[in-house]
Amino acid sequence: MVTTFTLPNSCTEPDGSAVIRVLGYNIRSMRDDTDALARVIAACAPDLVLVQEAPRFFRWRKKLARLAAASGLVILSGGATAAGPALLCSLRATVERTEDVLLPLTPGLHRRGLATAVVRFGGARLGVVSCHLSLQDEERFTQGGLLLDRLAGMGVEHAVVGGDLNERPDGPTFQKLAGHLQDAWAKAPWGAEYTWTPSDPYQRIDAIFATPGIEILGCGVPIGHPGVTENDLRAATDHLPVLAALKIPAA
Repeated sequence: MVTTFTLPNSCTEPDGSAVIRVLGYNIRSMRDDTDALARVIAACAPDLVLVQEAPRFFRWRKKLARLAAASGLVILSGGATAAGPALLCSLRATVERTEDVLLPLTPGLHRRGLATAVVRFGGARLGVVSCHLSLQDEERFTQGGLLLDRLAGMGVEHAVVGGDLNERPDGPTFQKLAGHLQDAWAKAPWGAEYTWTPSDPYQRIDAIFATPGIEILGCGVPIGHPGVTENDLRAATDHLPVLAALKIPAA
């Protein structure tokens, strides 16, 4: 099902609160059509992009910088130094600090990490976390708890988390996160729901969450959004993106 209404544009309100667009996107190390990928990102006009599977090997910074530039953005944090998650932002963001966090390594499994930052939009101050959780059930659940711990220690009242959870909404890790944070799709569905696979979407394993106090104005896969074509969505990577419009109160 595709829910269609106009997603709000970014703006700063007279009281200092900010409406921002946040995009969550697993880009599969940019192994697919990077022109299509950049077109999708640019058409969504995000203030923040919460990336998973950013390039991690040879010249990874240059590859990520090229994607950011082609999308009208800049690199905020992450990439190989966070084991894959990364953050991009528009020049509208004022950056307070960034930190790349490596999660405990389970022998035989991939290293996982978090790309984190604290930014300001107008009078609104926001913590930001991009994550890509484990394929292994027990490790994934532990990582969900570590993510919440990290969020609690960031010293911010308002925060947004986005990522590839490798789990559906009825799974224990997804429910753990949704028990502490607002699941943006469930709160204000917009666009389409399922994020994997682009050719035959049948499940939601990618999500954007927000702390209580943030107003969710709409969230979903931007199918039908102006400038976003189904051909580009299928060519860009093996996940569909999640776009959310959020209203952040002034600090």
